[in-house]
Amino acid sequence: MLGGDASVATNGFWSALTMATTLKLPMVLYIEDNGYGISTPGWLQTPGCNIAQNLASFSGLKICDGDGTDPAIASDLIAEGVAHVRGGNGPALVHLTVPRLQGHSFQDTQAYKSKDTVDAEWARDPLPKLKAHVVPSLMSEEDWEASQSKIEERVRRAAQIADQRPVSEPSQVTRFVFSESDALQDEGGLWNSGYEAPRVSDAPKPEGARINMITAIRRTLDHELAVNPRVLVFGEDVGPKGGVHGVTLGLQEKYGETRVFDTSLSEEGIIGRAVGMAIAGLMPVPEIQFRKYADPACEQINDCGTMRWRTANRFAAPMVVRMPVGFFKCGDPWHSQTNEVQFVHSPGWRVACPSNAEDAVGLLRTALRGNDPVMFLEHRNMLDAASARRPYPGDDFALPFGVAKRVHEGHDLTVVAWGAMVERCEAAADHAGVSADILDLRTLAPWDSEAVLASVRRTHRCFIVHEDIGTAGFGAEIAAVVADQAFLHLDAPVVRMTMPDIPSPHHPDLMEWALPSVDRIAAKMQELVMF
Repeated sequence: MLGGDASVATNGFWSALTMATTLKLPMVLYIEDNGYGISTPGWLQTPGCNIAQNLASFSGLKICDGDGTDPAIASDLIAEGVAHVRGGNGPALVHLTVPRLQGHSFQDTQAYKSKDTVDAEWARDPLPKLKAHVVPSLMSEEDWEASQSKIEERVRRAAQIADQRPVSEPSQVTRFVFSESDALQDEGGLWNSGYEAPRVSDAPKPEGARINMITAIRRTLDHELAVNPRVLVFGEDVGPKGGVHGVTLGLQEKYGETRVFDTSLSEEGIIGRAVGMAIAGLMPVPEIQFRKYADPACEQINDCGTMRWRTANRFAAPMVVRMPVGFFKCGDPWHSQTNEVQFVHSPGWRVACPSNAEDAVGLLRTALRGNDPVMFLEHRNMLDAASARRPYPGDDFALPFGVAKRVHEGHDLTVVAWGAMVERCEAAADHAGVSADILDLRTLAPWDSEAVLASVRRTHRCFIVHEDIGTAGFGAEIAAVVADQAFLHLDAPVVRMTMPDIPSPHHPDLMEWALPSVDRIAAKMQELVMF
């Protein structure tokens, strides 16, 4: 792992350090310390400006600390750290101090440095020290000059080639946000290393009694762990405890601690290690314990999602992030949020939000055998809800993303929902006595705009219901598409019903007041039909 002195203040550094030391990983953490993070001095990054000294007592970590401008010292320290790691002794931190002879970027004039500081840095220029180290003991002055000229020419030529490279074709800029069937990435994922997925069917073959979503998800994970040795399940408390919602119960006992394992309490570390696993050809299934807990991992989530696009399909990191979302019995700002639209706004991520056990099986299996990173959102209120129970649809059952399901056929108005709001919309339609065409989107990235538009053109009304707050919620996107592409078919305004722009209240009565209720949904249905 390579970083500068400022990187030691970041969550990612400490996540990596904790994983490396607690798991005794073969890892070199190399810190090139030039004393500045752009203009911010090192004393603001770590006490005393020296991370190596501060980590001297850190258990399980070899410390190699010295002057990076001295060729002999730097070489010996790097060799010492590498030998320690390759010897199976765990991680090593190699901390080398160096000057920064130029600004952080071309725009950085280093006006924040005094003349004395700049002069002191140039006095530590490592190039003259390297020359003194090798001339004349290892090479002649003439050989040094020839080598320097050759290197300067290579750099000049490389810069010229880069400068002359034409701009990419603008029409190609939208490619490789997601995987493309005719263009496999060079590195990462299952599919470029000989993986062949078993055959699947989108026709369920119901087996046995109705099961809840917890059992359905666990059974799907169990099957995929059995048929694909590259699947790994991990996160906080997913091991012996079986997860705080019980979804992974018994999986570690069955598959062992190398396939199903607990992690440190670091969402950035959980997603970060998943990215590395995915690039190595595994199928990681990290669990984020609750929706709000994903926020510390936003940088890793963004980098994972954009990887394929920014490398022009050279690298990709397919994974399935399981994440409980939404209300359950009571609410709060940490455990009961949905905010699924944040992941829809993260390019490169597919987003699934099943409302029942059967769809959970089909969407999860597709995600686990797919070639893109997926946010798999498991609504907490539906995990054991009676209305969400279905017979297990079979080990071959898989559902395509971007295909909505009509759960209630009607002609008076179109109702669009997902997650926990689907059952409430079904109950409301019966309560209101209206003929509602209710569509369960099932996935939000991609979402089935064609199914919604076709229904609206037939019913001439559109009602969108979701749990997330209204402002900039995903319902606004649906409403905009309907207004843009089906406006002349509308006999009434496009209407949304959402939570108000507040966190989920803790008291059950207050939470239910804030959520779209069956009575309120039914009343709005009747109002739209009568418009």
